[in-house]
Amino acid sequence: MSTKQNTSLFNRNILLLAVKDSVIKLNPVLLIKNPVIFIVAIGSLLTTIVVFAGIFQGNLSSFNLQIAIWLWFTVLFANFSEAIAEGRGKAQADNLRKNRTQTIARKIVGKQEVPVIATELRKGDKVLCKAGEAIPSDGEVIEGIASVDESAITGESAPVIRESGGDRSAVTGGTKVISDWILINIIAEPGNTFIDRMIALVEGAKRHKTPNEIALSILLSGLSIIFLLVVVTLPAYFGYSLKASGLPMSQNLTIPILIALLVCLIPTTIGALLSAIGISGMDRLIQRNVIATSGRAIEAAGDVDVLLLDKTGTITLGNRMATDFIPAEGVTIEELAHEAQLSSLSDETPEGRSIVILAKEKFKIRGREVLRLNATFIPFTAQSRMSGVDYKTNDGIIHHVRKGSSEAIRTFIQNNNGFYPQEIQNIVSGLARQGATPLVVAEDKKVLGVIHLKDIVKGGIKQRFSELRKMGIKTVMITGDNPLTAAAIAAEAGVDDFMAEATPEDKLRRIREEQANGHLVGMIGDGTNDAPALAQADIGIAMNSGTQAAREAGNMVDLDSNPTKLIEVVGVGKQLLMTRGSLTTFSIANDVAKYFAIIPAIAISLYSGTNGIGPLSVLNIMHLGSPQSAILSAVIFNAIIIILLVPLALKGVRYRPVSATVSLTRNLLVFGLGGILAPFIGIKLIDIIINL
Repeated sequence: MSTKQNTSLFNRNILLLAVKDSVIKLNPVLLIKNPVIFIVAIGSLLTTIVVFAGIFQGNLSSFNLQIAIWLWFTVLFANFSEAIAEGRGKAQADNLRKNRTQTIARKIVGKQEVPVIATELRKGDKVLCKAGEAIPSDGEVIEGIASVDESAITGESAPVIRESGGDRSAVTGGTKVISDWILINIIAEPGNTFIDRMIALVEGAKRHKTPNEIALSILLSGLSIIFLLVVVTLPAYFGYSLKASGLPMSQNLTIPILIALLVCLIPTTIGALLSAIGISGMDRLIQRNVIATSGRAIEAAGDVDVLLLDKTGTITLGNRMATDFIPAEGVTIEELAHEAQLSSLSDETPEGRSIVILAKEKFKIRGREVLRLNATFIPFTAQSRMSGVDYKTNDGIIHHVRKGSSEAIRTFIQNNNGFYPQEIQNIVSGLARQGATPLVVAEDKKVLGVIHLKDIVKGGIKQRFSELRKMGIKTVMITGDNPLTAAAIAAEAGVDDFMAEATPEDKLRRIREEQANGHLVGMIGDGTNDAPALAQADIGIAMNSGTQAAREAGNMVDLDSNPTKLIEVVGVGKQLLMTRGSLTTFSIANDVAKYFAIIPAIAISLYSGTNGIGPLSVLNIMHLGSPQSAILSAVIFNAIIIILLVPLALKGVRYRPVSATVSLTRNLLVFGLGGILAPFIGIKLIDIIINL
């Protein structure tokens, strides 16, 4: 079972837990972390003291009592919005805890297997896992190959292959070996496994405020202090005005009215929802099976304007298939197929397997006994960009067979004092122009021919890149292919730029160049050679199936190991920023409208004539029933609007891939204008109900 589960807003268990936590969060130590709501809580306490003081004096004011009740509701609703967001994370964390089992591991000591409890394993221990056994802790496969059920982490029931070497060597504690066996090197201390860290992140135990949240909190606190100073000076001004107009001082502003005014004018709405917005952003990522190590990473995703995407598996389907053998002059196609298959016997990539299968199907060439050939296989590396085999024939001569990119094989041939034919280069260029991937095969000093690999661009990917372009995001395809092949794929996919024959150093250099030009860069990777670039990028998403080095370097981990997830992550980040901006706009616009409810109500009698109506009554454009009902309606609306906006804060404002100008215009129209109109309608309706 994955992190995905029923965490809807109306989940009964989450609601009950949130109600309980709302009361617990009344603790001043917790409240002070939210300065705006802390001010509201102090005001609620002072109003409550005034109410009880009146009771003791035998003069209970129902007006003051109602203000006190709704002020406390404002604090509770603010706590509730944060509690329900945290509750969804806690529910997901509890779900993960259920998947943790106390397993017995086969620890290798010397040449013996020693059964130990999983919690006793330490970093560096070697563990053997066989079919049907749970993997006891995080590690890397150092020997063997096996099918692993990772549904406890990813929710995907289909098993995946984990093997030593390459980019599919990382295994996670709590997953299960389905077939064969693997020897694992433990890389995590107890309590610091991937699941442990997931639980801490999911339930918000390690969630810290992001720089944007901190900046907005400071702004809201500053506005609150300004309004506090204004409200504190009002009694003196009203006292002078009452005296000047000959009215009794008993009509001066009371503490409950001053507090009601303060609470309605400070940005309580966004102050109450700010934390919930941040938590829900991480929650939306988790629903997509992506774990972010910090809220800062999600925000950065929303600001990313350059995306580096690996071609294979992201832009193309990833499994390039060998479709043809094209021999060089003087070489038979059977000879080329024979050597191509031989160089691919130990190549476990889809491309390598397809070469073996093609040779078998077209020319009935069967796999050879590797030991009999006394062969030494040369693995592919990002630096050499080729692989192959060295084998000895019956006459004792050692032959060196290589297959790889055109430039890599050219260098190999020239280093062996051989000749690289122009004919081969023409074939390579022709295939590259078609968007195919040519692999050149050589033996010692001689070029044997070209293997035609077909690369298929994913359906709909061009439209997705078009959407990113509308958002102002530049896409860069990274590939180890030659420039002609890269250009053909880039044109078909619709990316803005591409990097051909890219090495790990090239990726790192490109990221630094983009950042030096003021861009925020996102990247995705799974291999150890991707780790430097993942660490350097502003958003580095590591594949869960990748190496531990990649998972440690990135600031997000994709549990589904889906390379296209980067585009979704950017959408979640932008949605988070839009939600925060929209609700901030709505909250401030609300405060503007509340002026026309409370200020006329408290100032209507100043400089009044015999009819009791003063010149400030012209501001009473809402035409509310009475000063008391106007103040009470504003306080009630101020509390209710918080709870009404909780679903929007948790779900997020709907995101559309449009330019920043269009997005800003829409935001001002919907949430700015809506924020001004909503209080006029809401307060008027509440006032009508109160006066009924």
